[in-house]
Amino acid sequence: MKRPTNIILLENIIESNYKEGMKAIVLGMGLQGKAVIHDLESSSLITGIFAADLFAAENSLAEADDYLKKRGYSKTKAIKLDVLKEKDLSGKFSERGVNVVICMLPIELALTAARAALDADIPFVSSNYTYALSVLDDPAKKKNGIILPEMGLDPGIDLVLGRLAVDELDVVHGFYSYGGGIPVYSYGGGIPAPECADDSPIKYKISWIFDRVLDVYVREARLVKNGRLHIVPGHEIFREENVHEIEFPGLGAVEAYPNGDSERYVKIFGLGKELVEMGRFALRWPGHSKFWRTMVDLGLLDENPVKVNKADISPRAFISNCLTPKLQYKSDEQDIALLRVEVWGLKEGRKVKVTYDLIDYRDIETGLFAMNRTVGFTASIGAQMILTGKITRAGVLSPVRHVPPHEFIKELTARGMRIDYKIEELD
Repeated sequence: MKRPTNIILLENIIESNYKEGMKAIVLGMGLQGKAVIHDLESSSLITGIFAADLFAAENSLAEADDYLKKRGYSKTKAIKLDVLKEKDLSGKFSERGVNVVICMLPIELALTAARAALDADIPFVSSNYTYALSVLDDPAKKKNGIILPEMGLDPGIDLVLGRLAVDELDVVHGFYSYGGGIPVYSYGGGIPAPECADDSPIKYKISWIFDRVLDVYVREARLVKNGRLHIVPGHEIFREENVHEIEFPGLGAVEAYPNGDSERYVKIFGLGKELVEMGRFALRWPGHSKFWRTMVDLGLLDENPVKVNKADISPRAFISNCLTPKLQYKSDEQDIALLRVEVWGLKEGRKVKVTYDLIDYRDIETGLFAMNRTVGFTASIGAQMILTGKITRAGVLSPVRHVPPHEFIKELTARGMRIDYKIEELD
């Protein structure tokens, strides 16, 4: 297995600070969990990895072992673990001698896993949103424990890039984040590469769980417009007045629609009363919003069941089950993860805009989608930064304030992700 160059950056301080290797447990062996495992396998800091999942189906544990063997992973052992039903989850963490817990489970399970890690005095890293774990802030501070959520693509990478952009300005007037994030996972900026987009009738293919994607297609968005909170109802996010296009160099136009709650980040970034605009947007190829606006208007994303031949079927569940097999990537097709952060305001009295772009592609050799890489690798980097003493503060932390931004960016680029920066004067 080719060893990525990413680990060299973290290795610089390992030999002087650590005599023995570290162990990690990864909760969830889905695609993002596999990305975490892949990154940890390449690290000389990590000597042992437990890949924990339900493995409820017959032979699923054996299949997991077979996957690890085929990938050439020598450090990882698959184990069966039910986070909800395990009576002594913290004990399970402790008895295996793990030094960090990395959670790639749905948000409903994150609090249980984080509390168990805290009870076992083990740092916890997750790609989930902070609000699910905020109740653990005081307990973590009292125990000098570390809980680091929002370590994914969005939220995660966007927050670190946003911090760098905000720090360049004296006064922030506007902040737009493009890519898209939702509770549990990051889907927003994942689109098919141009060469395989036309193979899909709607220029979209699935690099994650489609049920979750459809769920946020009817989710309320919260923005700041003209200095005030502006709420876009979930059934209106694809309306023409809420959609706009931006240009990505080398890719052309992509459309952006409002996605998620941007208001909560006003305080996190320390933005003041001078803020006029703030929004978080998901990206798709042009035409996506028009198609899904029609689907929403027809009620085909409703959750309420409809009786069909004596069976109660949710329109959304029907659409998900019908389209999922038709929107799959072929083994040689790539997705693209896109992320843009734009922050504008005043710098030394001049009106300027700072822009960061991130682009990543599916790794055909490993099969990991760009969306898996940008989420899973980010969580792995966060865990290794904790283990190497680069993140030490206790409590429920934020990538905005507690992840060393420049070192983090170096780690991303060493893993093959492209990050571009520019600053320009505005009229």
